[in-house]
Amino acid sequence: MKILGIETSCDETAAAICVDGEIVSSKISSQEIHNKFGGVIPELASREHEKMLNYIVHQALNDSKTSLEELDGIAVTQGPGLSGALIVGTSFSKGLAMGLNIPIIGINHLEAHIFANFLAEPQLTFPFTCLLVSGGHTQLWIVNDFGKYNLLGETRDDAAGEAFDKGARILGLGYPGGPEIEKLAEKGNHKAIKFPRALIEKNNFEFSFSGLKTSLLYYIEKNEKENISDIAASYQYAIIEVLVNKLKSAAEFSNSTNCVVAGGVAANKFLRKYSKNQISNRNIIFPHPSFCTDNAAMIAFLGEKYFINGNNSNLDFSILPNMRLN
Repeated sequence: MKILGIETSCDETAAAICVDGEIVSSKISSQEIHNKFGGVIPELASREHEKMLNYIVHQALNDSKTSLEELDGIAVTQGPGLSGALIVGTSFSKGLAMGLNIPIIGINHLEAHIFANFLAEPQLTFPFTCLLVSGGHTQLWIVNDFGKYNLLGETRDDAAGEAFDKGARILGLGYPGGPEIEKLAEKGNHKAIKFPRALIEKNNFEFSFSGLKTSLLYYIEKNEKENISDIAASYQYAIIEVLVNKLKSAAEFSNSTNCVVAGGVAANKFLRKYSKNQISNRNIIFPHPSFCTDNAAMIAFLGEKYFINGNNSNLDFSILPNMRLN
């Protein structure tokens, strides 16, 4: 089975080809136009998707030596995401599916992030505990089986990725903020400053990062940017210590042998190292960094699973900007 995956939920235009469970091509165009604004401008994101999508799709097809006529189906992100960006991807995909007379399926972006871990560990078995951590979401899930997910807890305010982006803005760094803070933190002492850890208590599966962001702002106002590497390292540590403590607690609660980390923040090297150190009695799985941030490989891979199970969407399916996983 050959599936084309298309992802346009935010500021990455992506296409991938999945053949019988294997990703044979994955192309991503990241929109650098947002960098000067310190965040994603929805209207600009939509225009960039319109400009790049056809090119990226043909790149993925050419790279995999696949013709349009060989495709068995199309999987496209239905939500969550930016409305205009989602419309570009779904409209393109519906037109292509109609022209080729092949099935289409709308994919939940969050569910696809979870299943990206099967690309890293094909032998991964259910059940497992998942920390889903990105710019828009920070959640803990027990994944019992395909389509059977139990939400343990999520953020009450800012997501971890959002906290990184806002923290980078306070520090005068570039966008996206996570990689900028991570790079600066490599030169700093992560124990130099004791920033607050909200809801850190054991067996509490909710998150809150808005107070941390405010604490950083007050610290900078009082101390300016002296020892900025120490500040970045300490701020990053405050976020990651909470994430890892919650994942460890969730794994103990669910008695899971396997723990997976999904989403853009999963690419953070300190998170990878610290989690494996702190949760040494569990199997900790991370996707390849290229499958952590928004990508179409995870969309194509999950889409194939749905098609194999006999699922597909009607051509008139709607985008769901606030789509939930359960």
